[in-house]
Amino acid sequence: MKLPISDRLLACADFVAPGDRVADIGCDHGYLSIHLLTNGIASSAIASDVNEQPLQSAMRNAVKYRVRDKMEFYLSDGVRNIPRDFDSLVCAGMGADTMIHIISSAPWLRESKYRLILQCQSRRPELRRWLYDAGYRINRETLVKDGKFIYTVMEAVYGPGEGPTPAETYISPQLLRSAHPLLPEYYERVKSGVELTVMGLRRSGDDRLPIYETILSDLTALEEQIYGNRC
Repeated sequence: MKLPISDRLLACADFVAPGDRVADIGCDHGYLSIHLLTNGIASSAIASDVNEQPLQSAMRNAVKYRVRDKMEFYLSDGVRNIPRDFDSLVCAGMGADTMIHIISSAPWLRESKYRLILQCQSRRPELRRWLYDAGYRINRETLVKDGKFIYTVMEAVYGPGEGPTPAETYISPQLLRSAHPLLPEYYERVKSGVELTVMGLRRSGDDRLPIYETILSDLTALEEQIYGNRC
């Protein structure tokens, strides 16, 4: 049976280390955990969701794909009700506000033994800034295209790290170092969004205009590096 897993979740799976015990938060149908287990990547998986219906779906799929004995299931708001004996935590398909709520509600995650694999749907600059302000550092980051959208997947751990500039919250140094083939296209989308923000702030006379003008200037200065990476 072929597992109908998305490219977005496969990109998250690529960040899981062999033998990891994985906590899949907001597991939905459970496909990520099932993929990790059926391919011998993870040794075990905790699947949790805040809603009963998707959790039941994940349980049925675990039986269908014969990995039920390697999975535990928890009805939980974020990580509130799950065990703490895992190595990597995956949050995929959520917005920045939800991810920040989940991580900030669990101060026990502030240990270097936990790796956070985050695939954020919206407000990624805010998430990157919050992670650094909260004491986490981004180790690596990549891109994946799923349908017409380009998503980022990042790995964060608790520990000292150099905080990003405002422009680096949009295009992180880790993303630049990845030299991913999608980087030029992603960059154009990000820069276009900042350009629209600047235009709106100019029309409204907003006090934040200088901040976003600096961000736009710094992003523009990255063009040679980004397009050089494609060559």
